[in-house]
Amino acid sequence: MDSDRIEGKWTELKGKLREQYGDLTDDEIEEARGNREQLEGKLQQKYGKTKDEARKEVDRMLDSI
Repeated sequence: MDSDRIEGKWTELKGKLREQYGDLTDDEIEEARGNREQLEGKLQQKYGKTKDEARKEVDRMLDSI
């Protein structure tokens, strides 16, 4: 279900990611392409977030869409 939510709202989620995380490149965002684990991994790697923090950020963005 969760991956379905991300894939279904991917275009909107990409916009939110670009707004909030300007250091993420379009290529990095596209690498994740609807895959929650990869997206969380990018947030952890690029911003030094913990796994739990990254998961909460993705949840928050999905809830706001």
